[in-house]
Amino acid sequence: MAKPRAFYVVWEGAQPGIYTSWDEARQHTQNYPGAKYKRFNSREEAEAAYRGNYWNYAGKNTRATRPKAPADLQRLGVRLDSITVDAACSGNPGLMEYRGVRTATGEEVFHGGPWPGGTNNIGEFLALVHALAWLQQRGLPDVPIYSDSHNAQKWVREKKCRTKLEQTPENEKIFELIERAERWLQTHPITNPILKWDTEQWGENPADFGRK
Repeated sequence: MAKPRAFYVVWEGAQPGIYTSWDEARQHTQNYPGAKYKRFNSREEAEAAYRGNYWNYAGKNTRATRPKAPADLQRLGVRLDSITVDAACSGNPGLMEYRGVRTATGEEVFHGGPWPGGTNNIGEFLALVHALAWLQQRGLPDVPIYSDSHNAQKWVREKKCRTKLEQTPENEKIFELIERAERWLQTHPITNPILKWDTEQWGENPADFGRK
């Protein structure tokens, strides 16, 4: 059997990972807003890149751009009076964390983790729910929340974290958080607008950890 001639790293897509054919990688990046991916010539290069920061490998032809200044974001229609959330995961599964920041300033207002045995999608989901609860506790039912994760927004709408990750003793804490988040969604109305961060037009969101 011939060895793969290329390896495709998907840092952000429907299913992040390393793929040995473009057809397979494309399934997880096509029609996924803000997908981050790149081709490498060896598995060693691909594995090192996947563990690292996308921006260290991003070339001139990549679809995403570096973060824009708040004034530029406002001119593009971004609501600066908002909270932006993001997650990071070292490995898949791996050490996962998430946070929320003020979109206008980048000031961190909450941070969760890191916890072992998680995924980026789970982190994005937990970050969104945390933001909803954080704003509700402060009597701010109209403040928008930005997320660049299609899956997390879908799971919040469905009030269910539809991860395929198996529960293990290592990630028991993460599954406790998922259960608590789902219970919160089922018992609280969602009043805050949840908006899609347009990575292609606006650059990385202010909550990005810089190491997807």
